[in-house]
Amino acid sequence: MLRLQGPLPERYTTATAEQLAEWIGSAKAALGRRVLILGHHYQRDEVMAWADARGDSFGLSRIAAARSEAEFIVFCGVHFMAESADILTAPHQQVLLPDLNAGCSMADMADIDEVEEAWDQLGRVIDVDRLVPITYMNSSAALKAFVGDHGGAVCTSSNARAVLSWALRPAGAGGAGGDKVLFFPDQHLGRNTGYDLGYTSDDMAVWDPRLERGGLDEATVKAVTLLLWKGHCSVHQRFSPEHVRAFRQEHPEGIVLVHPECAHEVVELADHVGSTDAIIRAVNAAPPGSVIGIATEIHLVKRLADEHPDKQISCLDPLVCPCSTMFRIDAPHLAWVLEGLVAGEVRNRITVDDRTAAAARVALERMLAIT
Repeated sequence: MLRLQGPLPERYTTATAEQLAEWIGSAKAALGRRVLILGHHYQRDEVMAWADARGDSFGLSRIAAARSEAEFIVFCGVHFMAESADILTAPHQQVLLPDLNAGCSMADMADIDEVEEAWDQLGRVIDVDRLVPITYMNSSAALKAFVGDHGGAVCTSSNARAVLSWALRPAGAGGAGGDKVLFFPDQHLGRNTGYDLGYTSDDMAVWDPRLERGGLDEATVKAVTLLLWKGHCSVHQRFSPEHVRAFRQEHPEGIVLVHPECAHEVVELADHVGSTDAIIRAVNAAPPGSVIGIATEIHLVKRLADEHPDKQISCLDPLVCPCSTMFRIDAPHLAWVLEGLVAGEVRNRITVDDRTAAAARVALERMLAIT
């Protein structure tokens, strides 16, 4: 997805860390309760130091909606998160993304044109009235709207099991009454959730949007229950079974925590599998002296290690891969956005048009009703 973030003025790019901290602090104090700074768990420490709230994408959007006195929501995350915040907040609230280039490679692996084309192709093979589209929270507002318009729901890594169960449950039992699910954009979360629900590899197939009919023959499309979009998280896909085995060889009593965006072969070897918040809770609950290896984004892992000096916490990937798009949000961009607000200039506002927002809100509300 093309986004246009121009270069920052030299004042910000040449400033020292101390100068940036002074500018951010002064601007934040001047704006007071008019501004709310949200920090996603994967943000760098120089940004998280200024966050009024930290959390995952949907949780932060709900916090923004609940803080109606905040006119400006500065979302230190990525583009789809800022869109979700705009969908959920009131009309008088404006959502800003410090760097427009802060996108999500996974979210960009499924766009509305590709999903609509897939739906049309599937409609030539199966009854799409019995096909339930489920989109992961890590997707554009347009995809959330598509799901809302077609009887589906959004899911998070925390509630994917409940949402998929709802999609395939008979309508008379409170479900969507689907025979099949089209799950996008992350194949790994879909696959791991499918296995968790008791489905097998024979019940799942990967839909490749670059190929005719997703690269599948008609018999496969008709036979499987879960059609998994060929998308992935560039960070979580890096983790391998070899990383887990190497950790266990060095730390036989160690604890392995894995995000469900990892490949199933990695998930199978973990002690605990869960969302970012679940990983944080597991670390908090581990006894002092625990040795913990975590398969998730490095900024969160390092922060957990700093917050728990009584535990030995490390990333399972020794090469240490940050979320490169999330990493675009930094102190210079935050200072630039906040000083713009002080001067009366709203920079990098993220807006979702009314029709898209209304349909996306339907899909989000279905998720909340399910869970």
